[in-house]
Amino acid sequence: MPPIRSNIRATVAAYLVRHPHEREALAGLTAILDGPEDPSSRATLPGHVTCSAVVIDRHRRVLHIPHKVSGLLLAPGGHVEAGDRTLLAAALREGCEETGLRPGALCLTPQFLGAPIDIDVHDIDANPAKGEPRHQHVDFRFAFYLTAEQPPPLALQEEEVSGAQWLAFADVMSPTLRAKLLESELDGRSEPVNASALIHDGHGCYLLHLRDQRDGIWEPGSFALLGGGRERGDSCLEATLRRELAEEAPGLKPADLTPYAVEKATNIDGLAVPIQVYAGR
Repeated sequence: MPPIRSNIRATVAAYLVRHPHEREALAGLTAILDGPEDPSSRATLPGHVTCSAVVIDRHRRVLHIPHKVSGLLLAPGGHVEAGDRTLLAAALREGCEETGLRPGALCLTPQFLGAPIDIDVHDIDANPAKGEPRHQHVDFRFAFYLTAEQPPPLALQEEEVSGAQWLAFADVMSPTLRAKLLESELDGRSEPVNASALIHDGHGCYLLHLRDQRDGIWEPGSFALLGGGRERGDSCLEATLRRELAEEAPGLKPADLTPYAVEKATNIDGLAVPIQVYAGR
């Protein structure tokens, strides 16, 4: 099932807290969300939600690809599909499908985490071949860093795109995205945005918890270290971990937490998740 209406609404609400001056520009999206049709379906007119991946390398450049249908040079992206759990997952899937980037090649930015850097409303010309009239896309743009030092080779989706270009922030084609990139502190350098605790008793015993057997849970049904992902209100990764410990093991307050190692992992959507592991007694 594609992202449910309430999740899209929550994403928009959090975005408007950061960009309240864009409320009027997103009024059409509010109307779509209040209507009866699926806001992420391409059949919903006069507009619907799409997702794009803003892939940033360590030279502060953004990956752009020419789309054959529109002839425009854009960040990789497209329509939400039934298997997409979230808007972020849709952007990641589209980014990998259109460019050939493999799972684990992209990670979240510590500046935006799982929130969109930009939401842009733009017109789409009619496509008689597909029976689509002129309409609008409400495009949720999510920023990702490459995990590698250098951009990996691309295997482009030739039926939809041709060629690829890396453009500096100042040359990014979308005006709204360009403005936000230039205002940001995005530097292309990946770093952990998740934290785990290696809690021990000093006698060779370690604390693990059993993960839920639910859809969307990472490694369901397995014993794992306590911890989780950074949230926008966390001042640092240690603060992330202490918040997670308070939620997952109330009353457990290690006197000290020391950085121990960085674990490389890939989540269920194919996103690289470097995890800072802390040790504590």
